[in-house]
Amino acid sequence: MTTEIPGQDPGRKLRKVVTSSTIGAMVEWYDFFLYGVVAGLVFNKLYFPAADPVVGTLLAYATFAAGFVARPLGGVIFGHFGDTLGRKRMLVLTLMIMGVATTAIGLIPTYEQIGLWAPVLLLVCRIAQGIGLGGEWGGAVLMTFESAPARRRGFFASLPQTGMSLGLVLASGIIALLSFLLSDQDFLAWGWRIGFLLSAVMVIIGSYMRTHVEESPEFAERQRGTARPKSLPFVTMLRQYPGVVLACMGARFIDGVFFNVFGVFSLSYLTQTLQLSRNDALLGVLIGAGVMTFFIPLWGAVSDRLGRPLVYGTGALLAGLSAFPAFWLMQHSGGNVWLVWAAIILPFGVFHAAVFGTMSSMFSEVFDAGVRYTGISFVYQFAGVFAGGLTPIIATWLNARAGGEPWYLCAYVLAIGLLSAACTMWIARRQTRAGACGSLAPSEANA
Repeated sequence: MTTEIPGQDPGRKLRKVVTSSTIGAMVEWYDFFLYGVVAGLVFNKLYFPAADPVVGTLLAYATFAAGFVARPLGGVIFGHFGDTLGRKRMLVLTLMIMGVATTAIGLIPTYEQIGLWAPVLLLVCRIAQGIGLGGEWGGAVLMTFESAPARRRGFFASLPQTGMSLGLVLASGIIALLSFLLSDQDFLAWGWRIGFLLSAVMVIIGSYMRTHVEESPEFAERQRGTARPKSLPFVTMLRQYPGVVLACMGARFIDGVFFNVFGVFSLSYLTQTLQLSRNDALLGVLIGAGVMTFFIPLWGAVSDRLGRPLVYGTGALLAGLSAFPAFWLMQHSGGNVWLVWAAIILPFGVFHAAVFGTMSSMFSEVFDAGVRYTGISFVYQFAGVFAGGLTPIIATWLNARAGGEPWYLCAYVLAIGLLSAACTMWIARRQTRAGACGSLAPSEANA
C-alpha cells in the first residue's frame, strides 16, 4: 500500500524513485563487476604473479569471491538500519562506500612495486565493495517495490534490476574501449586503472539523485503506525521466516551461478581455452547484458500477470538446460565470433533475465515490511557467497579437471537450475496456502 502526500504528483514521485534507484544501482554494479571483468585479464598478472597461469587466475578470483563473502555482512548491517531508520539513508551511504573502495583500487601499486601489500590492499578494497553492495541491493529494490501500485510491483521492482545489466554493460564496455584504444602493454601498465577512477564521478551523480527522493511510503506509514520493534529485525526474520529464508536462498542459486559462468568465467574460458580475442569476448558479454536490460522489465511485467514463481521457476529451468547447447556452440564455433556471441546472448540476455527480473518482487512479497530490507538482503547476499562468489573458482577447477572440456561445468549449472526451480515451487505452494496475494504471514512462512 502506498500513501500520497498532498500537493505532490504520485507519478512524478515514483519516476524520481525509479530513476534514482536504477542509476544508483547501475553505479554500484559497475563498481562491483569492473573488478570481475578485470580479475581474469589483469589482476592475475599484476597482483598475483605465479609460474602457473591457472594458479594466478584462481588467486585473482579468490579476491573476487571475497567481495561476495563480505556482502552478507553488509546486508545484515544495512538491512537492520534500513528496517529501523529508513531505506533512503542507507542507499546514500552504501553508494559512497562502494565509490571510495572502487576509486582506491585504481590507485593501488602492483605486486612488483610494493610486494605483498598489493594483494592485501586489493583484498581490503574488495571487501569494502562487498559490504557496500550488500546493503545497496535491498534498499534500491524496496524503494521502488514499496512505492509502486500493488498490481504493477513486478514491473517497477524489476527496473532497479536493470542497474545490474547496465553496470555490466558499462564495465565491459569501458574495458573493451580501453583495450581497443590502447596497446596490450599500455592497457596492462595503466589503462585498466581508468575504469576504476571513473567511479568517483559516477558516485557524485548518483549520490546527488538519491538525496533528492523521499522515503519509501510503505516504510514511512509503518513507522507512524507501529511501536519500535522489541527485537532486532535479523532475529525476528530468523524466528518468523526460517523456511522462507532457506527456500529463497535455494531459489537464488541459479542467478548467482548462471550470471558468473556467463558474465565472468566465460571471459577467461573464451580467451585462454578457445583463444578468442579479449575484445571479442568482452563484446559478447556486453551485448548479452544489453539484451538483458530490455528483457528484465519485460519479465517483471509478465510476472504481474502470471505470478512471480511461474516466471522465475521457468527461467531457472531454461537457464540450467541452456548451458549444454551454449558451451557446445562455443566449443564448435570454429572461431566464428557470431556463433560465440549467440551462445552467450540468448541464455544470458533472455533466460537469466527471467530469473533476475522477477527475483526482486518475489522475494519482497514473502517478508513483512518490518523485516523486509533485512530479509531480502540476507537471502540475496548470503546465498551469493556460494552461488556467485565461488562460481568462477568452481568453474575454473571443473574446466581443468575435464581437460578443458566444459561438460562438468554444464552439469553443475543444470543441477543448480533444478534446485532453484524446486525451491521456487515450494515458495509458490506456501503463497497459495497463505492466499497468494501479499506477504506470507509468519505462521504460514514456516509451514
